[in-house]
Amino acid sequence: MEEVLVVQEKNGRFHGTGMWKFPTGVLDEGEDICDAAVREVKEETGVNAKLVEILAFRQSHKSFFDKSDLMFVCMLKPLSFDIQKQDAEIVAAQWMPFEQYAAQPFVQSHELLKYISNICSAKIEGRYTGFSSVPTVTSFSQNKTHLYMNNKVRTIGSDDQ
Repeated sequence: MEEVLVVQEKNGRFHGTGMWKFPTGVLDEGEDICDAAVREVKEETGVNAKLVEILAFRQSHKSFFDKSDLMFVCMLKPLSFDIQKQDAEIVAAQWMPFEQYAAQPFVQSHELLKYISNICSAKIEGRYTGFSSVPTVTSFSQNKTHLYMNNKVRTIGSDDQ
């Protein structure tokens, strides 16, 4: 049985609804997506994890502060399992069977959450591959960066083209 780490928030849209959701958060200035996902899970639940893949992303415009907004759905592998919830933001945190998470009425009726649930289900069943983080350097500034790509792509310059 596949389990996912879920939380109930003290504030925000889902406060008081009984809705279990995945841990979420925002990037700090200059922070990489994969580092932010790991940090937010650690802050909210106390669980140490590492990035496996970015499963999907969503872009919206005129969002917070009238700016564009990018949301990334990340799959993490837990490195610890003991939960130490963050009291300031989180009412409860637990490991939950994925099927129980996906069966929540709000997940079933909310278009975006339903898509995310379907992607997660396909990933669990081995029918979906997301985007892996590949460390690289930008050519114009020599700054370290990450390229997120589907790991099913052949390596550039490989002989099997």
